[in-house]
Amino acid sequence: MTMVSMTTHTNSSATPVTVIGLGAMGQALAGAFLDAGHPLTVWNRSAGRDDALVARGAHRAGSAEEAVRAAGLVVVCVVDYDAAQKILDPLAEALAGRVLVNLTSDTPERARDAAAWAASHSVDYLDGAIMVPVPVIGGPEALIFYAGARAAYERHESVLKALGTPAAFLGEDHGLAAAYDMAMLDFFYGAMGGLVHAFALARAEGVEAAALAPYLNTIAGILPPIAASTAADIDSRTYDGAGANLAMMTASLDHILHTAHRHGLDAAQLEAVKAVSDRAIARGHGRDSWASTVEALGGA
Repeated sequence: MTMVSMTTHTNSSATPVTVIGLGAMGQALAGAFLDAGHPLTVWNRSAGRDDALVARGAHRAGSAEEAVRAAGLVVVCVVDYDAAQKILDPLAEALAGRVLVNLTSDTPERARDAAAWAASHSVDYLDGAIMVPVPVIGGPEALIFYAGARAAYERHESVLKALGTPAAFLGEDHGLAAAYDMAMLDFFYGAMGGLVHAFALARAEGVEAAALAPYLNTIAGILPPIAASTAADIDSRTYDGAGANLAMMTASLDHILHTAHRHGLDAAQLEAVKAVSDRAIARGHGRDSWASTVEALGGA
């Protein structure tokens, strides 16, 4: 059997890129840059994680500073901002005048703090949030958010699209990418909690999860238009409940809670949802849409 070489050929006119942090996600980012033909320099605190990338044509930097000085575009992806700052703090002078793209996941507040640090050291800074798992990186479905220095984004947009075609720029507030990330994961984890609880309730009633799963697509299929209409209600604060009002839906919650309690299931998530809907009804939103519960959550 003929073996096919996986060596990536770089384009001499392509933008050089440095990737710092070679965990699973960092390796995927680096591989995507290589696939797109960008000269690549890599560095990782722990040795050995760059072997496959070097075999494909990446340059192994001997130090973090060498890695930074090798390219005008530096991408960092590590476990959190504490780890990122431990690496970046000693590199402030080397980073000056370069574009730093931080794809480390953390909070909007931490993103803005990092941006302030970068500005104080004359570093053009983009904060990003990766919204897909490792295998999707480099493909058309790889959604990555960016926020921060617009000029830096526009200068390197075509390079960043090597990681994922959307490469969505959200604005110059450096916290926006993390804000979108937190909001989307809030929805995801809430939905996953509801999904597993639904399977637990079904199992308690003698229904196998695999038997219920195909029918859940009915609910999943109506979520996109529900998301759009709920967003419109919240932004306009109109909360039209003509189709299905909050009081009616809260009554359905009572039925689910009764069933869950009868089987001794942990219903903390459902009870929290019910508590919010009860507060919204107490504030006069019983005839409004479910979106009106946002008024019982606090915040801005």
